[in-house]
Amino acid sequence: MRDEQLRLNLVKYGRRLMAEGLVTGPGGNISARSANLIYVSASGLAFDEMEPGDYVGIDWSTGKVVEGERRPTSESLVHLACYRKRADIGAVIHTHPRYTVALSSSGHDIKAMFPDFHIYTHSKTPHIDYITVNTQELADAVAGVVDDANVIVLRNHGAVSLGSHLKEAYYRMASLEEGAQVQWLALQVGKPRFLSKQELADLDALGTEKYRRKLLEQSD
Repeated sequence: MRDEQLRLNLVKYGRRLMAEGLVTGPGGNISARSANLIYVSASGLAFDEMEPGDYVGIDWSTGKVVEGERRPTSESLVHLACYRKRADIGAVIHTHPRYTVALSSSGHDIKAMFPDFHIYTHSKTPHIDYITVNTQELADAVAGVVDDANVIVLRNHGAVSLGSHLKEAYYRMASLEEGAQVQWLALQVGKPRFLSKQELADLDALGTEKYRRKLLEQSD
């Protein structure tokens, strides 16, 4: 994908994240990879304020800014850690989804209660205890669990989702927050029932769900 189109997609999905209430104001950050560069959102700007030129190009191997005039997001270390750990990652999204933050910060683990949560996230959902934001320690903690995870919950902070492209990372983040909301609602009326390992395995074996995952893997 040409870098121009990649930046347009960053604008598109950044604004979708804001429209869905997954971020507030200048909170959250996103990135996408193009060859040896990653384009990350600028620090201090809300997604609905950013245009393509506000996404900053960083050399993913050195971490140095090589394109753009803006200051990159202060969470660039987390983004870089993900790309350096897994070659299949083409996009990283970090948001502060309210139900995810509320549940995880209250001691709950967010788990699959319905098929779509598992179909879209398709991974373990590690939960990392609070670590000071914008630090190498946080980036190292994310790198430590990213090998077999597509969504990562950061207690008292937010969440990170990964994908081969922005569409996939976006739907994984949206699915995580939907799962957290359903779990919160279930807690108001009773004891949540989570899908068992066997039930999750049965979902994985369904041809219809393999097809849906295949569609999600296709970029815009």
